[in-house]
Amino acid sequence: MADVEETMRIVGSPDQVWAALGDFGSIVRWAPNVDHSCLTTSQGEGVGTERRVQVGRNALLERVVEWESGQRLAYRIDGLPPVVRSVVTTWVLAGDDRSTSVSVTSRIDAGPRPPQQVAARVFAKVLAKTSREMLGGLKQYVEQTEVAT
Repeated sequence: MADVEETMRIVGSPDQVWAALGDFGSIVRWAPNVDHSCLTTSQGEGVGTERRVQVGRNALLERVVEWESGQRLAYRIDGLPPVVRSVVTTWVLAGDDRSTSVSVTSRIDAGPRPPQQVAARVFAKVLAKTSREMLGGLKQYVEQTEVAT
């Protein structure tokens, strides 16, 4: 198992950040590495909500496993290379009316054997870069767009 965490401060309230992050099917609006996204469930929020995300040639399914409006969102990612057993990504927001600290943590499970642990650490580096790109896109979107709260 490997964890990777990235954090960024965004000028805007947690409600403004959540307005973008909690619009689960619309990640394509702010994540520069996402080419397409859409909901695959009729519900648009809460545990069980699922979206399909296209990143280059890769199609991923992301299913919400935790949902605390305005504070925390976690989802399991399916469709990754078979060397990865599972990935859960968790977003946490904390702040005030003026700024929000946003952290994104991905927990990678590739298995218990040493070669699997190496694979998890390698994949963690890829996810760290992806997380930084997503945080940067979220920051730009919230700070330059009037996000409805």
